[in-house]
Amino acid sequence: MEMKKKMQPFTIAFIGIFLALAAGCQSNEGGSRSTTDHDENVQNEQAEHDEHGEDEEGQTVHLSEEEMEAFGIEIAAAGPGKLKVQISLPGEVTTDPSRLAHIVPQVAGVIRKVRKEIGDRVIRGEVMAILDSRELSDLKSVFLVAKEQVTLTETTFQREERLWKQSVSSERVYLEAKQALAKARIELEAAGQKLHALGFSEEYVHNLSFHQGVPFTRYEITAPFDGTVINKHTTLGEALTEDAEAFTVADLSIVWVSLTVYQKDLPYVHNGQPVIISSKQGNLKTDGIISFVSPILFEETRTATARVVLNNPEGLWRPGLFVNAMITVEETMVPLLVPKTALMTMDEETFVFVRTADGFELDPVKVGRKNGTHVEIISGLEEGQLYVSSGSFTLKSELEKASFGGEGHAH
Repeated sequence: MEMKKKMQPFTIAFIGIFLALAAGCQSNEGGSRSTTDHDENVQNEQAEHDEHGEDEEGQTVHLSEEEMEAFGIEIAAAGPGKLKVQISLPGEVTTDPSRLAHIVPQVAGVIRKVRKEIGDRVIRGEVMAILDSRELSDLKSVFLVAKEQVTLTETTFQREERLWKQSVSSERVYLEAKQALAKARIELEAAGQKLHALGFSEEYVHNLSFHQGVPFTRYEITAPFDGTVINKHTTLGEALTEDAEAFTVADLSIVWVSLTVYQKDLPYVHNGQPVIISSKQGNLKTDGIISFVSPILFEETRTATARVVLNNPEGLWRPGLFVNAMITVEETMVPLLVPKTALMTMDEETFVFVRTADGFELDPVKVGRKNGTHVEIISGLEEGQLYVSSGSFTLKSELEKASFGGEGHAH
């Protein structure tokens, strides 16, 4: 009986340990099943994703002829073409120095009227400003005095010449009168030349008199040629010196484009070469010819300058505008040439849409040489194969709609 009582606690302990082990095994078995199920779900999801990616690449976009026309889809047959190898040069529009004038008054004076402002058009001889100049008044007075002196000395000379021929007067007096007349004429010529140097015409100087009704101090600053005022340094009442710049006028109907030519590009740039000049500002584009390439390099930049002369009747090519010049340096035939508008890039891979019996499908391609508008196809497209040359973005959008469950034309 006592032995039975002693064995009872051991039995209970053994049963407890057995139950605990059984529970642990069940727990481990359940955990393994859970992990296995999770791995299977991940694999299934990955497989579904891979299948979806493959389906997207192999999907076909269906469009009717009407839809193609509406979307601007253009079809072309793959084939050889002439690839123009081009270089791009930066540049800037500048004024033609021979059509630029820095206008100075040439005499000191005070501004009384300003008739032109920056941006105004002017024609040759048009008055731009008026100033009062005591210096000009003095020059006109000297001229008129010299003119009167010539008249007086001519009268004296004629009288003395007549008396000398009649042997009434001595030869010495006659020669003195002749000398005085020559001096007076020289002084008159010198005074007239000073007025001509200020821009006064021969007719104006010849008709100048003390009774013109116009103040001798009046000086008109006029335009030297037809053009546009691009700078102004005059204000009403301002005192100007004879060498002070009053206006800057430029004829912008013709401008220059100064191109920067790097050393590596110098062998390909020469006079008479056609170029295409373009600017993103205003979407400007025009053709031109290189008229000059500098024979030396700038020390600071180690670059040369090329010049293109552009007609600018509408004034769209403004000095200071940055431009780009495309120069064709080589033309070579390639087996397959397509426009850049045909290419699509997805996941760092290049594709084109090809025409099939069912619609349009993405076709991976490998590209080679290229220029600003076209690219060489090395592989992935066969000669004669129909592809989308324009409108690829629309087809890509249709594929993306289908990928996200939208109502696109891809199936």
